[in-house]
Amino acid sequence: MTFESPLTAVLGAAKPAQRKKFEDGLGLRTVGDLLHHFPRRYLETGSLTRVSDLRIGQLLCVVGEIAHSETIGYTDRRSGRYAYRVEAILRTAGPSLKMTFFAKGQRMADWHANRVAVGNRGVFLGKAGRFRDQWQLTNPQLSIFGMADGDEDSAVQEVLEFGALYPIYPLTKGLQTWDVARAVKVARDLVDDVPEILPAPVRDHYDVAGIADAYAWVHRPEDREQVERAHHRFRFEEALVTQLVLGRRRRAIRSQGATVRDGGDGAVLGAFDERLPFELTAGQAAVGKEIDHDLAQPHPMNRLLQGEVGSGKTLVALRAMLRVVDSGGQTALLAPTEVLAQQHYRSIVAMLGELADGGTIFGSGTGTRVELLTGSMTKTQRTGPLSRIASGEAGIVIGTHALLQDNVFFADLGLVVVDEQHRFGVEQRAALTDKAAAPPHLLVMTATPIPRTVAMTVFGDLETSTLTELPAGRAPIQTNVVPLAEQPAWLGRVWERVREEVAKGHQVYVVCPRISGDETEAGQVEVVDLPDEDTGEEQRPKPPAAAVEEVVERLSSGALEGLRIGLLHGRLPADEKDATMRAFAAGDIDVLVSTTVIEVGVDVANATGMVILDADRFGVSQLHQLRGRVGRGGLPGLCLLVTHAEAESPARERIEAVAATTDGFALSRVDLEMRREGDVLGASQAGRRSSLVNLRVLRDEDTILAAREAAEALLDVDTDLSQAPGLADAVRDLELSQQADFVDKS
Repeated sequence: MTFESPLTAVLGAAKPAQRKKFEDGLGLRTVGDLLHHFPRRYLETGSLTRVSDLRIGQLLCVVGEIAHSETIGYTDRRSGRYAYRVEAILRTAGPSLKMTFFAKGQRMADWHANRVAVGNRGVFLGKAGRFRDQWQLTNPQLSIFGMADGDEDSAVQEVLEFGALYPIYPLTKGLQTWDVARAVKVARDLVDDVPEILPAPVRDHYDVAGIADAYAWVHRPEDREQVERAHHRFRFEEALVTQLVLGRRRRAIRSQGATVRDGGDGAVLGAFDERLPFELTAGQAAVGKEIDHDLAQPHPMNRLLQGEVGSGKTLVALRAMLRVVDSGGQTALLAPTEVLAQQHYRSIVAMLGELADGGTIFGSGTGTRVELLTGSMTKTQRTGPLSRIASGEAGIVIGTHALLQDNVFFADLGLVVVDEQHRFGVEQRAALTDKAAAPPHLLVMTATPIPRTVAMTVFGDLETSTLTELPAGRAPIQTNVVPLAEQPAWLGRVWERVREEVAKGHQVYVVCPRISGDETEAGQVEVVDLPDEDTGEEQRPKPPAAAVEEVVERLSSGALEGLRIGLLHGRLPADEKDATMRAFAAGDIDVLVSTTVIEVGVDVANATGMVILDADRFGVSQLHQLRGRVGRGGLPGLCLLVTHAEAESPARERIEAVAATTDGFALSRVDLEMRREGDVLGASQAGRRSSLVNLRVLRDEDTILAAREAAEALLDVDTDLSQAPGLADAVRDLELSQQADFVDKS
């Protein structure tokens, strides 16, 4: 049997339904997949599990010992037949738990009683419940150490006789951890040749365990040290393969080259700097030098510019764009929404002044044309901009997804700036960079680094520039969680606070995750909490999400009756959206009920309050971005995060983390720890499971950096990895997979 053998070779006589759970529920198709399905944690069999702070419905997986057991006969009221129940008390290093097993006959009652005999110790799984002041383990599943269940064979008994550590595997509904353990045991016994892909010199230099030892230690460890050694091996291997893919791609891009953009005579940039009514901050000047250096290289820049709202990212990006214009090239700024694209257009034209009239009778002879291209523009409105973009007359082009269309041609695209880059998929960014004759330089900007951005930074695919100065003129924002699961009456107080802000002459945003019914904003992906990894059970169904159209109707005739309420979402006609935003900015609307279209690019100084309904459906970074719309005019801001999420749930922890700090960089790390990396080498970014199997970017940063060092050393002497064929195959597999799409197009 090999790693490529089908999983059915291991499952053997398992029922079709169980095989389906392994294949469809866990996604395991081969023996190799099974052996690479590692335990997520281990229970110490030599001591009882410490259980504290129990709550009803909590999922438990514990090592416990039977302290009391008795069989009780009774007459079933429904059937009138005599039946039995076996009641047992499970002792843990905390509260004891009562378990009840029902049996229709004596034989089944005896079987249950034998399994839960006093003194038996094993692994017990179920939900915590409460009945007559006694904690219970409801619907218990159990595996008793050293005891085969009923008529199962000796191989089952052997797999249950674990040493000091009992593995707990990620599961799907209907499978128990011992089901997986049994299958793994069979696979380990039958697979003779475990393929080793890491060269011996690499293993020796970085103190990495051999593959056979690593598999043995991760599935059947004798102590915690073996677990750590095994994990280090698999994390290093995954990091090395990933780094080799990225390293080979970096070298390939460098070999293709890019047009040097050294700024020429610097006429336009020099004239712009003379117009500035203030000095660049130290941070802006330093980041500008980093970008200038990158643009002057004969290979593409691939840089991330991050900083809080108001820290001056747009100014830094504009200076880079002008440097490319001075070099004879064009630049494109890609924005995720029309609101933001128009905001950038107005802002950049205002900053440039007469320099934005370059090439016209209104210009000074020095400057460049600035064009705006959005999806709502008519064919006639697009004709002029498209012509000037194709001819090269327009040096700066600002737009939305409309820039990606096939009828948009550039004369010499030298720099692509992507704002709020997490709002664009890989293919969308690639569609723009592919419009250049030679690989263009790339600058991506974000006000809140999302997990994937942080991940790619650590992995070395992006060079990073950071503006750390605090935004000027920003007032503190008080953020509170409104927990409707425990305090449903607090919603009334939320609307009272909105009225209080309006009474002071201020304005308030109310943000909803949906437009109407199940319709979400274009590009908006609601965060979905994953199934419990111990049991595979889904989270409890959520109530219907708040939708803009329904909320406006409800508030207008209810809690906010009499106030001027506006409605905004991306499905509205462009002129209606623009009119609504202008009315809100002018103070003609008291409360703006909106989707996430106001997340970026909206700057209303008089807006001091924000209510985010169903806040648990948004990610950490998005909540932080939304919150940044208030407190912008020097007035203190208030943000209320309304949620039905239960206490201690992942969704609630996510929201409370946002309420605890306004530091966007700290929140990016919180987001990464909570949601993990997203699809670091793919297009998925919405809180789904990471495509990384073993690595966690924050936890394993040292391992990743060591692997990058090893990858560079290997590629320096053997770009094709011909001396390490197993490693070369793994790299090739990743390069050919869908995940490599990201590597190719970044």
